[in-house]
Amino acid sequence: MADVIMDVRNLKKNFGPNQILKGINFKAYRGEVVCIIGASGSGKSTLLRCMNLLEIPTSGEIYFEGVNILDRSVDPMRLTTKMGMVFQQFNLFNNLTVLQNCVLGQTVVLKRPRNEARRTAMEYLEKVGMAQFINARPHQLSGGQKQRVAIARALSMEPDTLLFDEPTSALDPEMVGEVLKVIVSLAKTGLTMLVVTHEMDFAREVASRVVFMDGGVIAEENTPDVIFNNPKNDRTRAFLTRVLRKN
Repeated sequence: MADVIMDVRNLKKNFGPNQILKGINFKAYRGEVVCIIGASGSGKSTLLRCMNLLEIPTSGEIYFEGVNILDRSVDPMRLTTKMGMVFQQFNLFNNLTVLQNCVLGQTVVLKRPRNEARRTAMEYLEKVGMAQFINARPHQLSGGQKQRVAIARALSMEPDTLLFDEPTSALDPEMVGEVLKVIVSLAKTGLTMLVVTHEMDFAREVASRVVFMDGGVIAEENTPDVIFNNPKNDRTRAFLTRVLRKN
């Protein structure tokens, strides 16, 4: 039986009178790459932010590695440190070097000795092709380089699951490819990844499963082949027709 790493049950999220998530039920399995697609405002990023408690859900349950992280008796920090997060806007510390950005979380949150944290950071900076920039500060880097550092920083925490929230949406078109190349290489390592993306070619090629969200619900989920070539839901079909026509 496949190992369920994330199990979201009847998740709802309101911002004031607006209900953004309307009862999401969703499972992710260890080693999967799940791409979450949909129009702006469909709830994709909110779902991701609820999964690691950057947003607190209004109701529902989120089981991560078998434990409900919304249970008040559970230390959420102990579990959410196993979930890495890569943001749209990089969220690097501008006053720190590339290496310091990748070391800080390890020493503060994981309590790793600094030498071990540096070795781990260097390993992942090497993996994303940023080892030669360890003394640079974020303002000296391109957008694509910043995002690769952000990925290395998340990997340095050695998470069980990595969440990507539109990792290429803030990049110039010529920089998108370098970041997607890194994510594709990570997918081949067996790391569990949940990726909110508008890059349809990437979702088609890399995802184990594609989830289409519309109006705060999961309208359809299936393999990339079914979603892109034979979607069952009219809303999925209309969305893909509109998006793929633009491309």
